[in-house]
Amino acid sequence: MKGRNAFYAQSGGVTAVINASACGVIETARKHPDKIGKVYAGLNGIVGALSEELVDTSLESDADIAMLRYTPAGAFGSCRLKLADPQVDSRGFERLIDVFKAHDIGYFFYNGGGDSADTCFKVSQLSTLMGYPVQAIHIPKTIDNDLPLTDNCPGFGSVAKYVAVSTLEASFDVRAMSKTSTRIFVFEVMGRHAGWIAAAGGLAADYGIPVVILFPEIEFNEAKFLERVDENVKRFGFCTIVVSEGCKYPNGKFIADQGARDVFGHAHLGGAAPILANMIRQKLGHPFHWAVANYLQRSARHLASAVDVQQAYELGSAAVELALQGRNSVMATIERISDDPYQYRIGTADLKDVANVEKYMPVSFISGDGFGITDDCRSYLRPLIQGEDYPQYINGMPRYITLKNRLVKQKLGPFSI
Repeated sequence: MKGRNAFYAQSGGVTAVINASACGVIETARKHPDKIGKVYAGLNGIVGALSEELVDTSLESDADIAMLRYTPAGAFGSCRLKLADPQVDSRGFERLIDVFKAHDIGYFFYNGGGDSADTCFKVSQLSTLMGYPVQAIHIPKTIDNDLPLTDNCPGFGSVAKYVAVSTLEASFDVRAMSKTSTRIFVFEVMGRHAGWIAAAGGLAADYGIPVVILFPEIEFNEAKFLERVDENVKRFGFCTIVVSEGCKYPNGKFIADQGARDVFGHAHLGGAAPILANMIRQKLGHPFHWAVANYLQRSARHLASAVDVQQAYELGSAAVELALQGRNSVMATIERISDDPYQYRIGTADLKDVANVEKYMPVSFISGDGFGITDDCRSYLRPLIQGEDYPQYINGMPRYITLKNRLVKQKLGPFSI
């Protein structure tokens, strides 16, 4: 006999390792055919559940599923969609129940960040609110590393590695050219409210690079910033600035806020680097170049952290094991045991304590002047960027998998999202 079917979906901004979590879910579920029937993946996240566009992952070979571990981005598509509170507007949740009933889905695995944890928490309440038995387990994913109650989030370690290496390499370039050309390099990275990604750029300072970091947690002071940059140029001949997209003025306005908003009401950010670069040119006269890492930082599977890949897989696998233990409304977490040697274990956190809560950089991780990282921060970051887990290369290009993504036959009528 086969068990009830499972639903898995990817949500929010994708990462270099989110597919490793998908691999962990599917491979682990396949080991328990008596308890879990098929794993249906939502095409484009929770949208796939609402529109009854369910990918039958049982039609994918074991070899292709294994290749997910080495493939960046979201193999099943992702989305940014916030479901209403079911006690206020139950229409979306009634549709979910209809779809779950039609396809005998009793397990719900949602792979995402803070907003996704909120969605997963709401789904976990379907048993009590609407009488439909379903076990909802959240699988953490966010390059922002801002989920609470877990030491770190899958996706962050690889972004941190990319940012640290890119900051170092670009700084070597600027240093070489600084006598007669570029003296300033401004590197903009993601991180709306938490400066974890920007902090990774500080690891380049271990190589003697003068790095100025602008964190969301520290109010931007133009005068102090320009003074520090000018000091570095006079002392070293050049300066590298790593700025988080969430860097903001004392009045709370983001430097990069252009006024646009996403479906969650978040400001569309991106553009702090050219603003700062032009500020330096106008006030100090130093020649510059700038870059915005944007999607490059979160899609760079070729430079993924081996630790990050392994943890992403383990948390996907752990989510299935938690469901089989009868757990509901929890998130699989990483609990750090020690920095050196680096040791961790898999734990759990209640979703009610995770949803809509952000974890910021501790004050102890930011240097006293507000422009760098401390040794405590270095001890935290270094284990997360360890190891390389290269994909196979063919003709000089990485071998990435595109799944068939064959949809299950629909049993219900259309639904307006």
